[in-house]
Amino acid sequence: MPNTHKNDSPEYLAKKAFFDKVLTIYGRNAVMEALEDKAVTIHKLHLSKSNKDADVLEQMKDIAKKRDIEVAYHDKQSLSRISKNAKQDQGVALDIVLEHFGDESSFMEAHKAYRIIALDGVTNPQNLGMIIRSCAAGNVDAILLPTKGAAQISPLVIKASAGTLFKMPIIKTTNLTKTLRSFQDEGADLYTLSSHASKSYKDQSYGNKTIFVLGNESEGVSKAVEDLCDKSIAIPMQRDVESLNVAVTASLLAFL
Repeated sequence: MPNTHKNDSPEYLAKKAFFDKVLTIYGRNAVMEALEDKAVTIHKLHLSKSNKDADVLEQMKDIAKKRDIEVAYHDKQSLSRISKNAKQDQGVALDIVLEHFGDESSFMEAHKAYRIIALDGVTNPQNLGMIIRSCAAGNVDAILLPTKGAAQISPLVIKASAGTLFKMPIIKTTNLTKTLRSFQDEGADLYTLSSHASKSYKDQSYGNKTIFVLGNESEGVSKAVEDLCDKSIAIPMQRDVESLNVAVTASLLAFL
């Protein structure tokens, strides 16, 4: 649930809702690609005052002017607080508005039926990007992504998603177990994947509110989340193969 109070003003709530959708990316290549993509909504371009003259920086400024994007200048330390990656930001950062980001309350209000893939401790950025791409292409209504203990949206994730990040609804949560319980209380069925499950994922009958929970690349789903889930399903495998990459698993589920 969003962290708000009953005395919060409508203006504050609207501002908070807006900035909950803002993602800051960094690095000259990633920033330039986003600036050049007119389908991406941009809030603000951040540049370091210590940047040396470079053609790419002038191009960024020109695009920002043409697109009526605010440009803010910062000292190097201030910019590093914005990018959160001083070693790799290359003196630039960009605030992108992800229109499809939101919280579980807003999602549940807008959807009476859904299929969600929830990620529990998926830490590899490339896996996250590939999961986003498969879900965007398949029959998935949203990805449930924890804000801690998991890979976060970054230039590498954006690249691995091949731009589909900007099309895929993503629900952010600070407490995955609590959020899953909220969906469960609302009538959703929660499924984990297990090689020991008796029923194949293809043979299971799913309701109109379904959440598949995929776990960490090496340790799987956490104990708290596993205890919460309703059922386990299996992906039958041949030749004694024990498991699949989490992104491959997400792909199979996305096209059920």
